[in-house]
Amino acid sequence: MKTILLSSLILFMSGTASIGQNLKFGHVNSTELIQSLPEFGTAQAELEKQRKELSDHLQFMTAELNSKLADYQKNSKLFTDIVKQVKEQELNDMDRRIQEFQANAQSNLEQKQAELFQPIYEKVDNAIKDVGKENGFLYIFDVNQSNVLYFDKSSSTDVLNLVKAKLKVK
Repeated sequence: MKTILLSSLILFMSGTASIGQNLKFGHVNSTELIQSLPEFGTAQAELEKQRKELSDHLQFMTAELNSKLADYQKNSKLFTDIVKQVKEQELNDMDRRIQEFQANAQSNLEQKQAELFQPIYEKVDNAIKDVGKENGFLYIFDVNQSNVLYFDKSSSTDVLNLVKAKLKVK
């Protein structure tokens, strides 16, 4: 599929170049661009705050389980069979709740990350498209994407500063 797309691009470029059109290609480092936005730092801080809160709660739950487990191991010889059974069930329930909490916390963090970063990605995407249209670029490649294996910097314009200006970012 990539070879068909690349072949089509080459044919298109050779056809338009022979007509005499000046083809403009640009490139941008989207990661650098995104990380330069003030809202990126705010989103990172908010995500890290939530990650720490969940981590702290998980540590508390784990410490509580370890404490009860140590108490059980220390005193199990003194317990009757029914007390042992109740304590073992309690330990198993605590372990299950910790595992559920971990899974829910991971899912919650992924949702929060999408909620925080999706507007940033859309803003950057729209700004890149606007810069492309306003400046007559045929293509703007993201140099962070794994499918950009090579580009000639002398034939391609780095549009990072243009997009930053569009976004009013230094």
